[in-house]
Amino acid sequence: MARKTKPLTDTEIKAAKSKDADYQLYDGDGLTLLIKSSGSKLWQFRYYRPLTKQRTKQSFGSYPAVSLSDARKLRAESKVLLAKGIDPQEYQKEQIRNSQEAKTNTFLLVAERWWNVKKASVTEDYADDIWRSLERDIFPAIGNVSVTDIKAHTLVQAVQPVQARGALETVRRLCQRINEVMIYAQNTGLIDAVPSVNIGKAFEKPQKKNMPSIRPDQLPQLMQTMRTASISLSTRCLFMWQLLTITRPVEAAEARWNEIDFDANEWKIPAARMKMNRDHTVPLSDGALAILEMMKPLSGGRDFIFPSRIKPTQPMNSQTVNAALKRAGLGGVLVSHGLRSIASTALNEQGFPPDVIEAALAHVDKNEVRRAYNRSDYLEQRRPMMQWWADFVKRADKGSMVESSAGALKLVV
Repeated sequence: MARKTKPLTDTEIKAAKSKDADYQLYDGDGLTLLIKSSGSKLWQFRYYRPLTKQRTKQSFGSYPAVSLSDARKLRAESKVLLAKGIDPQEYQKEQIRNSQEAKTNTFLLVAERWWNVKKASVTEDYADDIWRSLERDIFPAIGNVSVTDIKAHTLVQAVQPVQARGALETVRRLCQRINEVMIYAQNTGLIDAVPSVNIGKAFEKPQKKNMPSIRPDQLPQLMQTMRTASISLSTRCLFMWQLLTITRPVEAAEARWNEIDFDANEWKIPAARMKMNRDHTVPLSDGALAILEMMKPLSGGRDFIFPSRIKPTQPMNSQTVNAALKRAGLGGVLVSHGLRSIASTALNEQGFPPDVIEAALAHVDKNEVRRAYNRSDYLEQRRPMMQWWADFVKRADKGSMVESSAGALKLVV
């Protein structure tokens, strides 16, 4: 019959003194306390590896940092692993590796790696908008959580505060962006399944609303309102530039002098600044060229045609025209993006070809097959069309399109 080892006691351990050579005290079931000649006391667990059956030992730390009770708990955990055919030391190494990977694979760090790939395919402003939205609404909640620990309910809980403030469109975009990050995590081997696929279904869908705009026949009233509004000359010029070029607010506000070809009367906007990440050339009408002549004394020596008043080396904010419309009393009636709608409606009603109008608006055909075959930018057809639009605006600015007693501006949706 095998000799039974008497379990250790704290008193016995405390009384154990160092000797000239190392020696061991036995607690049983493989647990020993190595008393070093230096005086340190180290816990060790001796066992046979499940696969090789080789004798080995696992360190549990030193006494008294690891108490007798703690050492016995660690022994019990290792024995459970051995019963399942798992080597405790290999398991411990795996846990450490996972812990280290978790620190480098937090949602924030993975999102940053995804964003660096994403921003190569979108405009700089859109890329910044993506990052700001995650920074504001998502990172505070799950930025430090490892992607391997993220579940669907984790993501839903992170987005719920945004839903609570009624920003349903922001919720939709956040769900889309979170899903892209998690798909990136799967594609790079960090996770096996994507928990974010259906999180959008946990939230109410936003009501789709058109941008507030007005009818083309109300343009004279708009021009009169803006003519008497208390806004700076630069803001007034930016408003006219955006209206005449039919560009998006950010594209208009960030126009640079080096993008203007005065010989060809063209404004060449690089792909990096366009929503669809494609170069876009705008034929400049007489009215648009007149705006540039007006801005030359104000900003001709700077990079941006419409520089910021506070930071002249930076462009005006893309929301400057929006703010001016609100100050003019048009809040809820018209937004700056709606200026494109006025032009689109007028050009369509005049009978210009839809493809040419869409090209002027820098829209991309949603039909992939048609888009693949139709790569024309209709530049030459757009020249007379843009001049017609400039003449239309000029007539409206004189108030000759409708009687001065016409009704007030109203919302068109």
